[in-house]
Amino acid sequence: MVWRYLIALGSNVRHVRHGRPEQVLAAALTALDGAGITVLDVASTIRSAALGPAHRRYANTAAVVECPLEPDALLARLKQIERAFGRRARGQRWAARVLDLDLVLWQGGAWSSPGLTVPHAAFRERAFVLGPARALAAQWRDPLTGLTLRQLHAHLRRRLTRPAAAPR
Repeated sequence: MVWRYLIALGSNVRHVRHGRPEQVLAAALTALDGAGITVLDVASTIRSAALGPAHRRYANTAAVVECPLEPDALLARLKQIERAFGRRARGQRWAARVLDLDLVLWQGGAWSSPGLTVPHAAFRERAFVLGPARALAAQWRDPLTGLTLRQLHAHLRRRLTRPAAAPR
């Protein structure tokens, strides 16, 4: 069986060989393909503010990929690629990183194992994930809410642009 996945990619550190974060993402897409993960479509790269203490802006995109791996095996492959790009073992949360590859959704619905939960726990709250993801796969549904990526993105945009309530 061949499975389809939605992968979020991010970078905010220059790589010695690949260059700027946007170039790191392009090289990561090539690495995915070289690792037996077929890249079917890629969203345009956007720039976003960093979460937490990493003050450098991120380059973000999303890709629809397919491969015969189930989610746990695909996650292991993604972590190998991150390490090949110089990512170190988990350290400070939201720290600057040369490459971040997150498994966001897969065509099999929800998945849970000791090291992985699909859909990604925070993707509904992250415009830098939903924007590129919606551009590629607007009709894909979140298996937990039943909402499409288009609907989730619209809900998030409304929340982010809603004026703060006036003090009482």
